[in-house]
Amino acid sequence: MYFASRFRRLAGAAALLAAAAIAQAQSLPNVVILATGGTIAGAGASAVNSATYSAAKVPVDKLIAGLPELSKVANVRGEQVFQVASESLTNDNLLTLAKRVSALSKQPDVDGIVITHGTDTLEETAYFLTLTVHTAKPIILVGSMRPGTALSADGALNLFNAVNVAASKDAGGRGVLVTMNDEIQSGRDVSKTVNIKTEAFKSQWGPLGMIVEGRNYWFRAPVKRHTMQSEFDIDSIDALPPVEIALGYEGVAPTAINALAASGIKALVHAGTGNGSVADRIVPVLQKVRADGILVIRSSRVPDGFVIRNAEQPDDKYDWVVAHDMRPQKARILTMVALTKTKDTKELQRIFWEY
Repeated sequence: MYFASRFRRLAGAAALLAAAAIAQAQSLPNVVILATGGTIAGAGASAVNSATYSAAKVPVDKLIAGLPELSKVANVRGEQVFQVASESLTNDNLLTLAKRVSALSKQPDVDGIVITHGTDTLEETAYFLTLTVHTAKPIILVGSMRPGTALSADGALNLFNAVNVAASKDAGGRGVLVTMNDEIQSGRDVSKTVNIKTEAFKSQWGPLGMIVEGRNYWFRAPVKRHTMQSEFDIDSIDALPPVEIALGYEGVAPTAINALAASGIKALVHAGTGNGSVADRIVPVLQKVRADGILVIRSSRVPDGFVIRNAEQPDDKYDWVVAHDMRPQKARILTMVALTKTKDTKELQRIFWEY
């Protein structure tokens, strides 16, 4: 009788605990982690290898299993979309990822989406999603500057913060976000600014907020058009036109521009010096490029600031477009997306002002 009674009490306690666990899980937001590879999924030969390692080695299920704290903030499940170092991602990869994000965002059982990504091109993917995915649900990109095998690896906390932000109602409607180094950055504004420090991602306009011990602190909101306000929709985009970048520098020759123009591109982003300056010997080359039907976007290789229209060059006269505050790599992303709608330079310039 004693043992039977004790067994019933233990069974009852276990049932209560199970019911409590189920109730807790049902009350938590549902977050999907889409994994694409990168350093956050990397591994080094030893714990002291923080800069020398192999990226895209650890699958998403192991990333989730290695961070049990995630279960306290969300019901998390993972999908391995790619396992690629981000410098090797292609336009087709962008389309595949964005379409999957769009599909998930329409599911009522998905409250937020996290994308683990290599840091080299994370800002480009973030901006592409900002332009093309129509949802108010949080979409968070996250990476790490050190592999999980390194001393002081940053990936685990970055991923926890990303899931925490994705699960937060106050993160909705703010566009695509990037969480790195305890900061919440706009996917439009942020860029990788250094390659060997954990505080690698910065915006000249400052972060939107910070995450401290699982709590979000917001300081500003994005004002440029994004996600739900965008005129572009990934669900209707199946291909991206070829757009390339040519760098301006002291002693630059027209060789690269001529080769790119002959390759079948639809637009050329010129990454000029200073205020998008163009060398005197390159001006007629770009004029010919435009005369041949290729759009010319004048941007700057300078990390901060923005290109002023009709300063340095008479953009109206040459029918060129200026990239505003978009760095060349992001100007390429916006140009590709814009060309799915228009080839008109006035419309393209409007798009650069608004996005």
